Amino acid sequence: MSFEEFSARDARLIILRGLAMETDGTLNETLLTTLLRTFGHNRSRDYVRTQIRKLEELGAVTVIEAGTVLIASITRAGLDHVERRSVIEGIDRPSPGV
Repeated sequence: MSFEEFSARDARLIILRGLAMETDGTLNETLLTTLLRTFGHNRSRDYVRTQIRKLEELGAVTVIEAGTVLIASITRAGLDHVERRSVIEGIDRPSPGV
């Protein structure tokens, strides 16, 4: 696995964890960009949009477009991955107890 893929898988897990912590399981791309920067992923908004779309493709989130902004909501499959009840390939696995 390349470093770029390793980094993308980590970013997807961070996004899912961030969504899982929200009461309604939803965040917009701007807030997710800030969240990723907190964890050392200093990437463009386009990169974040790409990761959101990949998570949608994997069934981990649903996406709505509000004008030019993407809003991601965690799905049951995404939550099951974060809580270690199942595995979605293409997303880092959460550490035990986290």
